[in-house]
Amino acid sequence: MSIGFLLFIIALISSLVGLYGMFQKAGIAGWKAFIPFYNTWCMVEKMRLKKIWFFLQFIPIVGFFIIIWILIKFVEHFGRFSVLAHAATVFIPFIYFPYLGFSKNERYAGTVVVKNYKKSAAREWIDAAVFAIVAATLIRTFVFEAYTIPTPSMEKTLLVNDFLFVSKFSYGPRIPNTPIAMPFVHHTIPGLNTKSYVEWIHIPYTRWFASPIKRNDVVVFNFPVNDTLINDEENFGSRVTYYEAIRQRMAAENISYDEARTRIWDTYGENIIVRPVDKRENFIKRCVAVAGDTLQVRGSVVYINGRTAGIPKDHERNYIVTTDGSFLNEEEIAEFGIHTDPMLNEFVNTGPGTYSINMTEAEKQKLSKLSNIKNIVPAPYPPEAQLYPYYTIERQWTVDNYGPVWIPKKGATISLTPDNVIRYKRSISVYEGNTFEERDGKYFINGKESTSYTFKMDYFWMMGDNRHNSLDSRFWGFVPEDHIVGKATLIWFSWEKGPRWSRLFRTIK
Repeated sequence: MSIGFLLFIIALISSLVGLYGMFQKAGIAGWKAFIPFYNTWCMVEKMRLKKIWFFLQFIPIVGFFIIIWILIKFVEHFGRFSVLAHAATVFIPFIYFPYLGFSKNERYAGTVVVKNYKKSAAREWIDAAVFAIVAATLIRTFVFEAYTIPTPSMEKTLLVNDFLFVSKFSYGPRIPNTPIAMPFVHHTIPGLNTKSYVEWIHIPYTRWFASPIKRNDVVVFNFPVNDTLINDEENFGSRVTYYEAIRQRMAAENISYDEARTRIWDTYGENIIVRPVDKRENFIKRCVAVAGDTLQVRGSVVYINGRTAGIPKDHERNYIVTTDGSFLNEEEIAEFGIHTDPMLNEFVNTGPGTYSINMTEAEKQKLSKLSNIKNIVPAPYPPEAQLYPYYTIERQWTVDNYGPVWIPKKGATISLTPDNVIRYKRSISVYEGNTFEERDGKYFINGKESTSYTFKMDYFWMMGDNRHNSLDSRFWGFVPEDHIVGKATLIWFSWEKGPRWSRLFRTIK
């Protein structure tokens, strides 16, 4: 357990203990303070508020403000109406609540004192809203954040439209690079299509109470190659990165990287956006290798430091399915759990009686029992020119036969060889902020000739559990430690044509 997470737990317990004392002073059984949501019901009932306030707290995002407003109102029933009292309720409840609950100088004054205090309704709502917004922003930045699964790359561990809580304390809260930003939005203001942040102040990478990422953690991170993107949703977005567009132009027109880059800018210049680390798209994958590991994929099996890595229980892979010439009944196989939505690209009719299907081993076994199924075999993958580090055709890897590749580690030193430069140049120049040049077969870092390089950060290798339908590190390389957002810990809601009740409040493994 990280130090930061331990401090959060201590603060939470302290707040609840304080609320216990406050309940007792208010004539409510103290134990009720420890039961989530029931404690807010007790407060609403004691303060004679309309019961609608209790139910409003279940509205996503808005509900958090309602809870804070209820707590502020409860503190006011102790005769505390000042801005400082409201601030203490929002920012240091772990100190203020025990004080109100156990100090002999404080008592529950009830609704009479609230009625006698003259404060306009507008002032009351403004006070509550300001503190709620600030508190929610701090919690979202440093404690946890809600996240929704947009793609099937983590199937079946995580499903499309699973709603998660991501713990930012698990690896230590990261200080935003761009602290001046609109609350509750990531990088773009909805409806206006403009940046939600300004870069007048830029804070270098800083992480408090840092704790290590462990192999097989499910991690949310900022998409590393999203530092530059072409804002053309029809053709690009995260499906085709800016750098991939350059490589495609190089191959199609047989030109150099610099020339391809110039032509991309000539074509899309007005639509090209450069983003700081904390405003890049959020991705979620499984960390299969940590700093200092050597990773290799052989026959679709992942090896870490020469040993086979564990396979996620519900992982998917791609199969070629052959029938007797008849069509598969999509409604029937959907009952097996196999996605047939064409937008997910997991079920494709590739020809008469043949299909490409992404599925788990259990789903494959169910499918094989259908009378019209003749054969199911793993889908072969040819060499892929767009796999990192983008070797020439003579040395291309595949998604099932990849590497070996060493994951950079902070403080480790490598020799600058042609092969190492291909693999680690981006880390040296882009992620770690050095100028890198090659002249006459020699390498120059920050203007000085160099034969070696020592890394400043740890890096990680991320892969989706749906190994054949995942845009992951095999396609764009390493994830630097400054891009790590947090650990996916809990599925709090899930939806597919209605709630998936069995997935609610499921921990993520």
